[in-house]
Amino acid sequence: MSARIFACLLGSLVAAGCGGSPAGNAGATSSSSAAASSGASGGTATGSGGGGAASLAPAIDGAFWTLAGEPDLGPLTNPGQQPVDFAIWPTADGTWQLWSCIRGTKEEGNTRLFHRWEGLGLDEASGPFVPKGIAMRAGRVQPVGAPNDGQFDASFGEEPGGLQAPYVWRDGSVWRMVYGTWGNLGEQVSSDGKTFARVPRTGPDVRIFAPGSDGKRDPMLLPVGGTNYLYFTANSSVYVSTSTDGTHFSAPKEVAHGGKAGTGGSDAECPFVVRRDDGYFYLFRTSQVHAPCNYCRGVTTYVYASTDPTDFGIDDDGKLIAELPIAAPEIHTVDGVDYIARLLESVQGIQVCKLGWHASR
Repeated sequence: MSARIFACLLGSLVAAGCGGSPAGNAGATSSSSAAASSGASGGTATGSGGGGAASLAPAIDGAFWTLAGEPDLGPLTNPGQQPVDFAIWPTADGTWQLWSCIRGTKEEGNTRLFHRWEGLGLDEASGPFVPKGIAMRAGRVQPVGAPNDGQFDASFGEEPGGLQAPYVWRDGSVWRMVYGTWGNLGEQVSSDGKTFARVPRTGPDVRIFAPGSDGKRDPMLLPVGGTNYLYFTANSSVYVSTSTDGTHFSAPKEVAHGGKAGTGGSDAECPFVVRRDDGYFYLFRTSQVHAPCNYCRGVTTYVYASTDPTDFGIDDDGKLIAELPIAAPEIHTVDGVDYIARLLESVQGIQVCKLGWHASR
């Protein structure tokens, strides 16, 4: 893997994460649109971050608009299927891509696959993203390289129906994607930001880590000063693994666990880290501790601020600065405007709105 930044980050951050790197922010991804506003507003500031005093805390700024809804998967469509973890990014031709893991489909095994949409931008005026069909199925690849067809091949290291949580960033002239393989993480690469091919590590096997039982998933990567910080969920914690060559990663280190966000299996979901120009790293961590199910009404994203990207608090809320009533956020900056994307509380689509930063209490 390599330094994966796009050209769209969280407003005035320094450079890292899931997206491009405008001045002032380190790390981010991207998002999209359709015109239904609903749900979460604002958020709660709870304190100041570790390492002294984080000067800022994030807050929802206005109404959400919808980027994408439940897709038609043809013969794999299943009543009750749900678009969940997603990634959004700009491509070589100026359009934007949105890929989401769709769970509960008629796909074999774990029922998950990737569907994609395409749009013109994140602002509401750009209009809704357009469905473009199934983008990828676990263990399947056509001879031409489109990973959405053919017979299942276990040699890729992906579990049947086990694709989870894509994350994409631009690395020079290529686009890179990390994603869940059901218990591990894999990588893909693209020359145009639309068509991806797997990056094999051992033979055709894409898995970044040795097989284990900790349920690695929900990856995102933040490049900082020549080091790539690969964040992900495992068990009930957020972990990070680092690399200086984009290929070999360190043993994972636990960076966030417990506290007010809880210790359950879905209480450290969808980690997303940005670095702002105030010198702080901000971890967004989704928890269902107060919700009946993950991603549905009552879910909360807890935000922590730290000067150390490898420590956001273990059973300690000293770095907790805000609580947002949303699930699975991704943060993007476009033309100086910060956006935050989330899952609908109905788990039937993806929305975006503006994100503000206010003085931390």
